[in-house]
Amino acid sequence: MTDCIRVEGVEKRFGRVHAVRDLSLSIPMGSLCGFLGPNGAGKSTTIRMIMSIIRPDAGSLRVLDGDALDRKDRIGYLPEERGVYRKMKVGEYLTYIGRLKGVDANALRRRIDEWLERVELPGVQRRKCEELSKGMQQKVQFLAAIIHDPELIILDEPFSGLDPVNAQLLNDLIRGLHAEGRTILFSTHVLHQAERMCDRIVLIDRGTKVLDENLDSIRARFDPRTITAEPDGDPQAWARSIEGIRGVEAVDLSLDDDRVHARLAEDADPAQVMSECLAMGPVRSIERARTTLDEVFFSLVGRRADHVDIESTTESTTGVAAHG
Repeated sequence: MTDCIRVEGVEKRFGRVHAVRDLSLSIPMGSLCGFLGPNGAGKSTTIRMIMSIIRPDAGSLRVLDGDALDRKDRIGYLPEERGVYRKMKVGEYLTYIGRLKGVDANALRRRIDEWLERVELPGVQRRKCEELSKGMQQKVQFLAAIIHDPELIILDEPFSGLDPVNAQLLNDLIRGLHAEGRTILFSTHVLHQAERMCDRIVLIDRGTKVLDENLDSIRARFDPRTITAEPDGDPQAWARSIEGIRGVEAVDLSLDDDRVHARLAEDADPAQVMSECLAMGPVRSIERARTTLDEVFFSLVGRRADHVDIESTTESTTGVAAHG
């Protein structure tokens, strides 16, 4: 598969802060990739380099087989720093952005109307951007990033500040755009959103890549080899009677919950063990446990308290070409 984004050996420093360290990654064409990491990991710095807003100190980047500045009309970019032209009316603002991106004027009005309907903001064309709520402004800015029908969409913390209803709406829109063939890269702290949406995950910590795999491979690699079950009877006696189970523990002793985690032997076949469990007698529920992205994140990054907020050191560079 052709790479939409290729980053090779990229380095970036801001004074004494080493923001990005020898970073290499490739984003295949047509993928939906989550770009994750703790605060200060270098996510926004990397995205700004991909967008050619800032340049790396070393290494190379190619976007759509060239420089992002030369491909800007094929890229949609939602920066982490939120901002619209507050005094402009919504329709004027989106028209201005669309025309900058080369959208035909005759098609643009219809496209704006259709997209405002899709983000549940019908009839706001004549309202000034400053009259909208923060969440509504964020949806308008998202439309500014995709109004020109880009091939590649890069979203930096798109769910930040959205209530659950609007976060779900944006989730559905992003997945719909991906289903239409767009390549999408987005950074987020909302790990369950990334887990639900992405086919690929890149995780960086302190400017260094620590994970770069598709979601199925991640689940296989971090398989807890555990079955969660609710046996009808003594769980310890139940576990001792089944070959392949090496012990059980309660799910959460603070809750009124009779389920237990049954740890499997290294050579045990989970499907076979589950069949044996069901054959032994009544079991109110049984399922194979699966590691969540949150657990993977904490196992690789940990609860570190000494991360430097690298992103804040680059704020002075972000006033350049917010819309690419």
